[in-house]
Amino acid sequence: MKLRWLIPVAILFPLRLPASGPAVSARVATVTINPNEVTVLHLRPEFESSIHMPDEITSVVLGSPGSFKAEHSEGEPEYVYVKPITKDPAESNLLIATKSGQHVTLELISEGAATTSSDGPVDFLIEYRAQRSFLIVSDAPSLSLPEVRDKRPEPIATGSGVRPDVIAPSALDEEFEQQERINAPHWTKWDGNQIETSIGDIRQWNNETVVSYSIYNSSGQPVEIVPPQIQISGRKVGKKKKKEGKGIISDQLEIRDYKLSATRLEPGGRVDGVVMFDRPNFKQSTEKLFLQLAQADQVDRPILIRLPFTPPIASDRQ
Repeated sequence: MKLRWLIPVAILFPLRLPASGPAVSARVATVTINPNEVTVLHLRPEFESSIHMPDEITSVVLGSPGSFKAEHSEGEPEYVYVKPITKDPAESNLLIATKSGQHVTLELISEGAATTSSDGPVDFLIEYRAQRSFLIVSDAPSLSLPEVRDKRPEPIATGSGVRPDVIAPSALDEEFEQQERINAPHWTKWDGNQIETSIGDIRQWNNETVVSYSIYNSSGQPVEIVPPQIQISGRKVGKKKKKEGKGIISDQLEIRDYKLSATRLEPGGRVDGVVMFDRPNFKQSTEKLFLQLAQADQVDRPILIRLPFTPPIASDRQ
């Protein structure tokens, strides 16, 4: 008698599962560089957005490194990659400067991971183009542009009402113009650097601190400089981290805005700048506030200039 074995065969059919989250409205846009405008970049957790500049990027300044991440590498000198690193709603600013002296300002907005709206756009790619003096007709289809906000100041309010023909200068512009008018600044030399520095006026405007400065190229070679940063250092940490060799730490403060007349200095050249930042309301007795300036080829050896924690208050602001 022969025995026959029955071998069961399982046939697997693919199952189509529904998407776990709302669809993302991806957006790609081309923007002409305008230093008087702020480009609003809409981001979302778990997504990375790209920013493409028309030439090599020399500096990237992120206002809130605790909420966003901005990456730039020499292998891709024209790109910056940005994404939120927190799932909570967050906002910050991003400043990008290029080798040719162009710079752009972006406002980063993340609605957080808890949002259920699928209508809000996510900017996957922003393509910046340099300004041109003549009109170019493109055959490519037009792309939707991200929101752009004008950085020009508001009209002056007078006793007889608002005069739209007169523009109120901002604190940044006022300090910048004042620094440019200084004919012979007092220069400070720094060992190992090709540049000399001079600090101008330091004022508190409402809740913001404004610092003006100048940089002089005393060498025989061209020099590139990066946008300014503000550092607070000297804060002591707990015993646990002290055992790990981390007794004192430094933090970068958020930059509200800055203005720089140029990023490239020829031999004997001078640039003027001003930086605006939010000063903390209090600090430890060991902490010190510094203006951080650096050459593009020596960012690991910045110049640190001590700043007063409590500057004079500007009483003549409108």
